[in-house]
Amino acid sequence: MTHSASFLAPGRLRVAALSGSALALAALTGCASQPSGSEVLRHRIAGSSFPVAAAIEVPAGATTVYLSGQVPPVVDKALPGNDPLAYGGDTRAQTLGVLRSIESQLKGLGLGMGDIVKMQVFLVADPKKGNVMDFAGFMEGYTQYFGTSAQPRLPVRSAFQIAALANPAWLVEIEVTAVRPPAAGTAR
Repeated sequence: MTHSASFLAPGRLRVAALSGSALALAALTGCASQPSGSEVLRHRIAGSSFPVAAAIEVPAGATTVYLSGQVPPVVDKALPGNDPLAYGGDTRAQTLGVLRSIESQLKGLGLGMGDIVKMQVFLVADPKKGNVMDFAGFMEGYTQYFGTSAQPRLPVRSAFQIAALANPAWLVEIEVTAVRPPAAGTAR
């Protein structure tokens, strides 16, 4: 069984005969919401103020930038490298250190924190918090960079409690993916 369907082609109307399955595929792909222009579309979680995007749509022609996982930088060189205080001590402080490192790396690439579209967070159980990840401490650091009036763009995000990182003093590792939108008006 075939069906006729009309499609607008640039400058003319085109009619094609399609099978039922081809028509369904054409309808589905035609109905898919595509980002217009060069804007990354961020969809909020319906009915929630939680500072994470539910979904993100990246426009065609955008460049995806993957950053390796970042761990806390040393903040006190006088302390041994296996002491969490050498890296800020708690999850909140280590999160802030990691996010500052990510911000610096992105800046070197001509990007900013608002260009992050995806984040994966690895949290180690904190012995001072009953051997569970300190998600609240992570969020205290995270919300200084995302969902603020200065930087309202939210990434999609996952957070995991893991057994350990390479250094037992590290409580946080964050990996991000950023997008460099195509230049406005640039055809690719």
